[in-house]
Amino acid sequence: MIGRTELLWDAYDAFMMSPAPQPATDAVARPSRPYGAPDYGWGHRGYPTISVAREAAEAFCAWLSTQTGKRYRLPTEAEWAHAASLARGAASPPIDSLAWHARNSSGRTHAAKAKAPDALGLYDLFGNAAEWVTTGDGQRVTRGGSFRDAPGAVGPTARAVQDENWNERDPQIPKSRWWLSDGPFVGFRIVRELP
Repeated sequence: MIGRTELLWDAYDAFMMSPAPQPATDAVARPSRPYGAPDYGWGHRGYPTISVAREAAEAFCAWLSTQTGKRYRLPTEAEWAHAASLARGAASPPIDSLAWHARNSSGRTHAAKAKAPDALGLYDLFGNAAEWVTTGDGQRVTRGGSFRDAPGAVGPTARAVQDENWNERDPQIPKSRWWLSDGPFVGFRIVRELP
């Protein structure tokens, strides 16, 4: 089962702000405090979680799994591509009706469900925030494109591999495993494994 929207700040905040685990418990680490506003002031409640490293997205999934007793994770690249091919559908509606991209986004993310759902009933699978997926070789890959990409560059075939520019301004050595200082275009969607 795949999330209808990109993960929203509403859910990520619960993870980020949850009480620290007791020392004797088996727990998941939580994000460090960001240097600035990770939502860039574009919107928080009802907006996609952005600027998070893949490790942070995976940690959220582990935390949610612990909290709920169900298994959550990032989609594999193959799962995401399959959902994307079905989501585009045979009718292929205009990309402007489904996605925020460089020509219609004003250079920022927008609230979830502000565009029409795709053929699977999913929102923002293409555009708005690019979505982390897992790969067999461990590459840090996003799919779908984002608000900063041209209309023709968002969709089922959009793929980007993380590079050093996504975290260029992070002053830490090593770089943060939680935040992408220069990645406001990166978010994630989760899947729940069925028993």
